[in-house]
Order: sequence, then structure tokens, then C-alpha cells
Amino acid sequence: MNTSELIYDWNALYPKSLHPPGPVLLTDETLRDGLQSPSVRDPTIEQKIEILHLMEGLGINTLDLGLPGAGPRAVEHVTALARKIVAHKMKITAYCAARTVESDIRPIAEIVQKTGLPIEVAAFLGSSPIRRYTEAWSSDFLLQTTEKAIKYAVSLGLEVMYVTEDTTRCDPETVKKLYAAAIDCGAHALVICDTAGHATPMGTLALVKFVLEEVVKPSEKKIRVEWHGHCDRGLAIANSMAALVAGANCVHATALGLGERVGNTQMDQMLVNLKLMGIAPWDRQDLTQLKRYCEAVSTATGVPIPANYPVVGEDAFRTATGVHAAAVIKAYKKKDIELANTVYSGVPSHYFGLEQIIDIGPMSGKSNVLFWLERRGIPVDDAVVERIYKCAKQSDHTLSEAEIMECVEGA
Repeated sequence: MNTSELIYDWNALYPKSLHPPGPVLLTDETLRDGLQSPSVRDPTIEQKIEILHLMEGLGINTLDLGLPGAGPRAVEHVTALARKIVAHKMKITAYCAARTVESDIRPIAEIVQKTGLPIEVAAFLGSSPIRRYTEAWSSDFLLQTTEKAIKYAVSLGLEVMYVTEDTTRCDPETVKKLYAAAIDCGAHALVICDTAGHATPMGTLALVKFVLEEVVKPSEKKIRVEWHGHCDRGLAIANSMAALVAGANCVHATALGLGERVGNTQMDQMLVNLKLMGIAPWDRQDLTQLKRYCEAVSTATGVPIPANYPVVGEDAFRTATGVHAAAVIKAYKKKDIELANTVYSGVPSHYFGLEQIIDIGPMSGKSNVLFWLERRGIPVDDAVVERIYKCAKQSDHTLSEAEIMECVEGA
């Protein structure tokens, strides 16, 4: 029987108005905003190139190459990545972050000339009243800075993505003025930022719709609208989905949600959810390298993957609980891998090149023991099963392979 026939999917019972109106784009900020986490190491060029190839393999649309205005190391790394994209004729497109100052924008134009890769400028500027008060910025200063920076970038032949920091705490009047000015000066894309992780899904929906109705629509221009979220309230994925439902074209995210404070929207979890929701074009993507992508970023940055992290964590598809394991084992005995991967998991592990793992611990039943031995081709003997089972029940943890093998050998 088809597994889908055995699941009543309440997730599918929603009006069409709650479905993203068009194909979803994803932008990877791992190698720029992700590296602003105080806990990470800045990867080597070789590590960044490996991660770039994995992004390409996952079908991620765009990446932030870095912020060349930060200095020589940043310029070197951005240039190397740009050259790699050109040399391998990658489909992934690129942009670079820049403050709204000429000294940040100029190096991007120079890298474009050196490498031949079209690189968009993501020019960012703080916008919220709290930031303006702290910096003693006037509204006129923000407008003048925006206009000058975008006109300068356009004069260098660069496409511009205009980014307002802390948009989710900015007043409507300023949002309209800044975005309208950016479009008038030549910006082709607007990025709405939840810089402080303040937004809720309802707030996200309201803000994105406001920008589309009050700024983009009146401009009568084809403007790409993007969402850049942080996870301070644990709502990054929910907010990103809300932004897409509201009409945003693209979501920014990082591998493992790396970023300042508690981090950004998790790229891996966006890919998983878009795949499971069948949202184009991600329902056609091969995500079997998703774990490798996360592990490469983890190794390069020195940030470990928590055991209980969704999909790619060590425990994501692992159980030692007797009742749960028994159901999975029964599914395996029906010779139905999809059933085994779904009966106790909302995420089918085989979509991501992974499988269910049955371990043995204090909450296990004898079926765990029998299955563990059978999977490894170890002869099943009542005395061996009893020794392992007794050891597990007396333990305060899931048994390691070495501990189980000691029982098998009668130690």
C-alpha cells in the first residue's frame, strides 16, 4: 500500500491564499552573515569552495560571497569564490554585502572586473527609530545616504539589492520613503530584515504585504522582494514561510542557522520543509547531500551539530524506545522502506539519503536486541539476547556498539 494513503494530512487543508504565489528562491548567507556569529571560525578558501559546491548541488539559487569592504582577506576569499563559479559555469548567482558607502561598493566592482562574474550589491542601512535615535541619524540623512550609494553602484554597472536593517521595527512612513527612493535610484530588489529577531509570523505577513502594496505595486516596476530573518524568538522558519505566503520572492538563510546571537533562518530546514510541502521548484530537488552540506559547514566553522537537530542531527532518525522501535521493525519486516521511514517520523529519512536507526537502551524491548543482531548478521541466541537485554535495562544510557559486542562475546 502507498504510505501516503495511510496518512491523513491536515497540513494540506488550507486555502490557496496561504500558498506562496510563485516559485520560491533561496539565498545562502552562510559565508557572510553566518560568519558574524562570535562562536565561528572563518573557514579557509578551500573550505568555502567545498561549501560552495554543495550549495550548487542542492540547487540553492544565490549566495552572499562576503563583504569585500571588510579588508584584504575578505577580498581574497570573495575573489576566489567568484572565480570558481565562473570556472565551473555554476548556476548559482552571487551578491556581496556592502554598507551604503562608496568604499564598500568599489571593491565589488573591482572583483566583477577581475573575475567576469556578475555580482549584485546588497547595500544595507539601519532604518528603525531605535537605531536612528542611537546613531543620531535624521530621516534626511538616511534618504541622502541611500540615494548616493545606489546611484554610485549603478554608475559602476552593478545591480543593486537595497537592504533595510531592522525593518520589522521600523515605522511605515520610513519604510515607504526609503524603499521608494531606492527603487527610483535604480534598485531592482528590496530586502526586508528581521535583524533583531523581533517578528512573529503575523507581523511578517503584515509587513511584507505592506511593502508589496504600498511600495512595489505603485512603482509599476518588477521588483524582487526578499526576506532576511533571525531566530531570537525561535520563529525564523515560521516567519520565512509567512513572508513567502505574503508574496516575498526569496528567503535568506544559513546552514544550521548560523549567525549573530542565536542565528538566522536555517537553510537546511527551509529546504526540508519546502520539499515536504511540495513547493516549486524544491519538490524536484535532490537533497541527499543535505547532511554533507551541514557537516561541511560544521567542520569549517567549528560549530557542532546538536544531536537532536532536525534531519541531520545524530538522533534525528534514531530510536531506542521499545514501542517506537517495534513499529519501525514491523514496517521493515513488511519490506517497506518508506513505511519504516514514516511510521514514527514526520520526515521520511530516505528523501535525504538517510535511514532509521534502531539502538538498544534502558527503554528498549527485546525486539530492539533481535533487530540489532539481525542487521549485523550476528547469530541470534537466547542467552546472548538475554545478556544484552539485561545490560540495557541496568544501564542509564543507550549502549554503544562496544558494550553490546561485549555481551555478544559473553564478557
